Amino acid sequence: MTSESLILTERLAATEAQETVDWVLALTAEERQRSHYRVELEKGPVLFLRLPRGTVLQQGDRLRSPTGQIVRIAAKLEPVMTVTANHIHDLLRAAYHLGNRHVSLEITSTYLRLTPDPVLRQMLHQQGLQVREEIQPFFPEAGAYHSHSHDDRSETADPDTPNTYADSHSVGKAHS
Repeated sequence: MTSESLILTERLAATEAQETVDWVLALTAEERQRSHYRVELEKGPVLFLRLPRGTVLQQGDRLRSPTGQIVRIAAKLEPVMTVTANHIHDLLRAAYHLGNRHVSLEITSTYLRLTPDPVLRQMLHQQGLQVREEIQPFFPEAGAYHSHSHDDRSETADPDTPNTYADSHSVGKAHS
């Protein structure tokens, strides 16, 4: 490894989370589920995540390298389908059907969000739901066997409101 690389091995506890941040790393929902990962920042070092297996990173998490440098995790903007309904019952029914298909799904009281898929889009339209393709941060449920935190996002977030989760100046090209 060169001096331009940084290995991240430790997730900071909430009590340590106020330490100075050296870098911001924006990752997609899928990338936040990887525990071993290599990322090249546009302006900064190559980052190597070496976290315990099963680690799921959340918006605002901070990671520390053995040399003491801190990296804050941000949710990267990514293509998603945002599903809304005229009645909450219709949204709940859609969540049920998507769950039966083991689809990664963000669930709020006003919308569902998932990765774009033409077959699922058609199914949702046939159920009378509104589906919009957008570029937004994606916070899917972690699943029954993981703890889940909504961190910095609001349960009643308006899907039409632009967000500022990803710091575009520090987003790099990600490589597996």
